[in-house]
Amino acid sequence: MGGRVGERAGTATKRWRIAVAFAAPLAIAASNPGSKPVLLPDVSQREIEIAYSFTGAELLLFGAILLPPGEPRADARHPIDVVVVVKGPVQSITIREKEKIAGIWVNAERLGYRSAPSFYAIASSRPIRQLVDDRTRAIYELGLDSLQLSPASSAPANVQDRFTRGLVDLRARSGLYYEAPHAVEITDGVLYRARVNIPARVPVGRFTAETFLIRDGKVLGAAVRDIDVRKSGFERFVARAAQRSSFLYGLTAVALSVLLGWGAGQIARRI
Repeated sequence: MGGRVGERAGTATKRWRIAVAFAAPLAIAASNPGSKPVLLPDVSQREIEIAYSFTGAELLLFGAILLPPGEPRADARHPIDVVVVVKGPVQSITIREKEKIAGIWVNAERLGYRSAPSFYAIASSRPIRQLVDDRTRAIYELGLDSLQLSPASSAPANVQDRFTRGLVDLRARSGLYYEAPHAVEITDGVLYRARVNIPARVPVGRFTAETFLIRDGKVLGAAVRDIDVRKSGFERFVARAAQRSSFLYGLTAVALSVLLGWGAGQIARRI
């Protein structure tokens, strides 16, 4: 009996917190008819820990859309759409193009990028090209073909386009870049939710989940939530040791390699 009462009390407290969280923006929107639509986003996990057994994770992104009194409700002629973009920390990367010479594949041209997102996933209620024009997609980086990857060299435009397509293709095949049209569900034009898969090979760092509210080809609102992806357990200890004491970490790695090699040699001799 006590367990049930406690469970009910916990549920009531959670509902009260949700009500308080929605009350303030709703009151602001109601008191100001000329105000803009408000997004109230959240994510199921603010922290993702990667251990040796990590096989990936599924993020649930959900929230509410608060329209001001003067804004018409969603209908068939003027629907409301939601786009969610999850990005990993940017990193510099060099892409090399292979060429077959005398029957052997060798590295040929290469192109570096100063700031390419390590992870990029976009989920939307409809395909992006049906929601906004090319200019808006480029401004907000909505879609794999609209990423601003910042090449580090002044290569010709056709070369940059070729390497950019190669980079996107490589990361798409590894699950680090992908698009998921129709993955956002909107209920009664008010509540929305989407699921984004985080692959096992995802890098660690600060991720952002950005939500866009779109109507009639215009972005009416946007909101951001942060997500921390970090290593845990022994993997976290090794990563911290490599960062804080790189010299001792290097010596330890060399010593372990020598020790393991010697041990393998001894076993081989006895066998």
